[in-house]
Amino acid sequence: MRIDMYVLYLLLRLLALLPLRVLHGIGSGLGRLLLWRRGRMVRNTAANLRIARPQLDGAGQEALLREVMIESGRSVSEIVKVWGAGAERALELVREVRGAALLDAALDAGKGVIIAAPHLGCWELLNYWLCRRTPMAILYRPPRIAAIEGLLRKVRGALAPEQVRADGAGVRILYKRLAAGGTVGILPDQKPRAGEGQFAPFFGREALTMVLLPRLAARTGATVLFAFAERLPRGTGYRIHLLPAPPGLADADLGIACRALNQGVQNCVELAFAQYQWQYKRYSADGLISPYDR
Repeated sequence: MRIDMYVLYLLLRLLALLPLRVLHGIGSGLGRLLLWRRGRMVRNTAANLRIARPQLDGAGQEALLREVMIESGRSVSEIVKVWGAGAERALELVREVRGAALLDAALDAGKGVIIAAPHLGCWELLNYWLCRRTPMAILYRPPRIAAIEGLLRKVRGALAPEQVRADGAGVRILYKRLAAGGTVGILPDQKPRAGEGQFAPFFGREALTMVLLPRLAARTGATVLFAFAERLPRGTGYRIHLLPAPPGLADADLGIACRALNQGVQNCVELAFAQYQWQYKRYSADGLISPYDR
């Protein structure tokens, strides 16, 4: 690990001594500051909320935007606890698990498990929880700052998933793992590169959607489960959710499959709407009219 990353690691360890409610309070302040500045992140978030909640009037949209930005700030500040405290200490913050029987049944079936984990709640804590239950590989794109990978390996420790690069060789690894009855994790709402996706509705508007996850499910017969870690009020901890995939996700027709994939993400989001990463420019792609500022 680079010396600057090690110093950052020590700082995380120190700040992790703060109670979660204090860190979430700091995050709330950060979210309010971002809202006050009205930068591009806030404008992109507002555009997405108008699409997802068109029934709200101006006051309702503004109230929802404020709630979402506060949760966005908390998602940043809580990383101090999740990374700095260490995986086992962080898992002590899990207060409830809903749908654990679905994962148990999928693992017992031995046909492979695909965890579809949207950008919702605290996905780093979800990784810890899943890796405690079963070895897991996750598909990822390397961070822009390469040294961060060393930091991530350090903070995740023994509960680190195997990181598989999002390229041809990485996809082959995922197929092999699933064929052997293993578990893989994928961000189902990650916008694919041009030419590598399918348009499907997401909260009522067409969005470029990945085809990799439906193809993996169709070709391997693996069970697909959606999962996220919900942030509980007042810094009291987290609730893990596991949900079944909607019908049609493994359909040979990619239009049907991608529609089901987006529906699965929506089912998760509706359980913790403000905790979704709404600043993501999900509706921008070649061939679509962008709702975002240029």
